[in-house]
Amino acid sequence: MENSSKKIGDISAITVSSKVLSEIIGVSDRRVRQLGEEGIFVRAAKGRYKLAESVRNYILTLKLTNDSNNIPSVDDELDLEQEKAKKERINRLIAELKLAKMKGEVHSSKDVENVMTDMLSSFKSRLMNLPAKVSPIITDRDTGYINDYLTNEILNILMELKDYNPESFYGDDYIDLEVDSEVYDE
Repeated sequence: MENSSKKIGDISAITVSSKVLSEIIGVSDRRVRQLGEEGIFVRAAKGRYKLAESVRNYILTLKLTNDSNNIPSVDDELDLEQEKAKKERINRLIAELKLAKMKGEVHSSKDVENVMTDMLSSFKSRLMNLPAKVSPIITDRDTGYINDYLTNEILNILMELKDYNPESFYGDDYIDLEVDSEVYDE
């Protein structure tokens, strides 16, 4: 008898019978058909299954089943004190975040998006207007003058980006916590 051990580079096209698949997985032939009906084993034809996809799906199903078995159910006993402590910790974190937002230490993404959109739109507009603004001024000038003039204009436009105001990012719920000392000195 000749040993035909060919190397196979791609197993995605290999199909096997339900009997062979049952021997590989270690389940009954009937269970293979059930898993095929559930869509876990991928049918290629009547009584034949795609080996690679079926084995992969079966392993994923086993992993998911195992993971779900490790999740405590509602029926499991809960440690009431531990749950209260978790709730208090979450409430404290929420309160700290709200306070930081009110103090202007953190900003909502919507506020940042609005400020940055306005700032970058203005920046784009000034850059797009640069050629029309400088072309009459630099006409018939030497290269040194043109370079200096354009450099100064570009630096002026860039200064707009440098001079950001943190107060622009404050949301509606910002409050100024600095106390006016004159009010309390009386």
